[in-house]
Amino acid sequence: MEPNNNNNTEGTDRKKLMKGFKFLAGSLILAFSGPTILYSAFGNRDKFLYIPVLIVGSLISIGAIYCIYKGVQTIMRAIFND
Repeated sequence: MEPNNNNNTEGTDRKKLMKGFKFLAGSLILAFSGPTILYSAFGNRDKFLYIPVLIVGSLISIGAIYCIYKGVQTIMRAIFND
């Protein structure tokens, strides 16, 4: 039985891999700042800026989740050459 010589293994795409790690680095910053802002908003419910600060904290937290998703997706595409 002959070995299959039709392998197109070129390795990982390093540019895509670095792009994925940049997404994860950005999400790390957002993942800490979003809950901190939310905690600050919930601690000051009687202030007039409660709703705007709550919205900003929620958007930052959602942005962190999105960046984590895109970072992992980009890393998987870099590794598996999709």
